[in-house]
Amino acid sequence: MRLGIVRGHVTLNPAVPAYRGRTLVVLEPVTMENLRARNGRGGGKSLVAVDELGAAKGQMVAFTEGREAANPFWPDAVPVDAYCSLIVDSINVQS
Repeated sequence: MRLGIVRGHVTLNPAVPAYRGRTLVVLEPVTMENLRARNGRGGGKSLVAVDELGAAKGQMVAFTEGREAANPFWPDAVPVDAYCSLIVDSINVQS
């Protein structure tokens, strides 16, 4: 699981049937350096993830990648590589 910042939302046209009723977000992963600096920057390579939590632009989320990202949709087969697992309320980073 990694942390990322929601930078925007994705709209598919035409819609992929497996994604109907689901929201896709653009996430920018947060580097440890930026997390410690608390500067609101991500620093990682952006990716698209499924978000069923309703995360808003600018919010920090935790996300899973790979095969585990599709587990919440089991037994349905959804072509997903990243999934927003939680919205971060607060975080404490110790040196």
